[in-house]
Amino acid sequence: MTQAPFSRIAEALLTGACVTLQVSAGALAVAVCLGLLLASLGVLRPARSVRIIIAAYVEIFRNIPSLTHLFLIYFGLAYLGLRLTSLTAAVLGLGLIGGAVLADVFRAGLQAVPAGQWEAALAIGLSPFKAFRLVILPQAWRISLPPLGNYAIGLVKDTSLVAAIAAPEIMFNARQIVNETFETALVYGSAALIYLVITFGLSWLLAVVERKAAY
Repeated sequence: MTQAPFSRIAEALLTGACVTLQVSAGALAVAVCLGLLLASLGVLRPARSVRIIIAAYVEIFRNIPSLTHLFLIYFGLAYLGLRLTSLTAAVLGLGLIGGAVLADVFRAGLQAVPAGQWEAALAIGLSPFKAFRLVILPQAWRISLPPLGNYAIGLVKDTSLVAAIAAPEIMFNARQIVNETFETALVYGSAALIYLVITFGLSWLLAVVERKAAY
């Protein structure tokens, strides 16, 4: 292989890696905020209608294939006149799906906090909301960190799905460059290596966060 194709492959995959990181970070932020909100609402015992809406949301986004949601958001909204860029649709789609997954993760974390913590917080005069925010939520966050980390690593790998809506992430660029160079093994092997580097780095970062949260 000449130097020119090798440079072209490296440039395309690294550009795709930047997009993968952007989509992962954006979707993770949306998923964490949404999941935490839904789980908190469920624990704070809202009206029955709110609980039904939350349950319906979780079931819809958790039980329908991710690719279907991405197509509906990207192509379906465009059909209705709302055109999103492929990156926006990718962040929104994966974030909404992740929100449903993390709602269950955070709910389990909140329910794992002993009931005595609630009682002690209320006994010292905290309002229910302050007891939740200052006492319950920090403990639930620490409990939820390991499954949250697993979700984040899975999310990085799931970004390969957004190639289907033309978001120029790693696999989208890999397919394009294979069509140009026919270097299938080299291109897809390099793509796999980039995913491994990203997820390994993320695992290390999450381990650091877990250790700090334990103190």
